[in-house]
Amino acid sequence: MKIPLRLVGVLSLSGLLNGCVVWVEDLADLKQFVSQARSQPSGRIEPLPEYKPYENFVYHGVSLREPFRALTPLQPEVLEEQPKQVASTLQPDQQREKGYLESFSLDDLNMVGTIRKGGKGQFVALVRDQNGAVHRVVVGDYIGLDYGEVRKIDNDKVELREIVDNGRGGWMRRSRNLVLDTRN
Repeated sequence: MKIPLRLVGVLSLSGLLNGCVVWVEDLADLKQFVSQARSQPSGRIEPLPEYKPYENFVYHGVSLREPFRALTPLQPEVLEEQPKQVASTLQPDQQREKGYLESFSLDDLNMVGTIRKGGKGQFVALVRDQNGAVHRVVVGDYIGLDYGEVRKIDNDKVELREIVDNGRGGWMRRSRNLVLDTRN
C-alpha cells in the first residue's frame, strides 16, 4: 500500500507543477521590444578622469622654534612662585545648602517670563527646568551648577555671577545671562 500512495503523491505533485507553468505562444511583442532596443544607438562610456600625481611635501620647519614652548626659558624662581599666585581668597561657599535649581545646568534652564513684585518693585523671574516645572527666582538666589548667584533681573534676562574652577587649582568669577526664551 505504501508504493501506490507514493506514486499518487508524486503524480499529483507533478500535475500541480505543470499547472503553474504558463505556456506563452505569442512572443511577437517581446521580439519587437528586443529589436527596438538593439536598433537604438548604444551609450558611450566616459573615460576615467586624469588624476594629478601625488607630490611629496617636505616640512622644513623642524629647525624652527616649537610653538608651545615659551619664547624665553622660565627662571627657576618664577616656577617656584607660581603656586603662590594660584592661591586666591575667592572660593564658593560649599557649606551652604544648595537650592533645587542648583542641580541643573544653565543650559537646561529657560527663562519664560517675569513678574513685577509690588507694582514698581523688584522683578521676579520665572524659570522652567528640564522637567517642565516653573520656579520663581529673585535676586540673591543661586541657580546652575557653578554657584551662580542671581545679581539682577530685567524684563528679558537674569544676570548671574558664577564662581568656576580656573583650571590651576583656584577659582574665578564669570558673568552669565539667562535670557528670555521667546520660542514659546
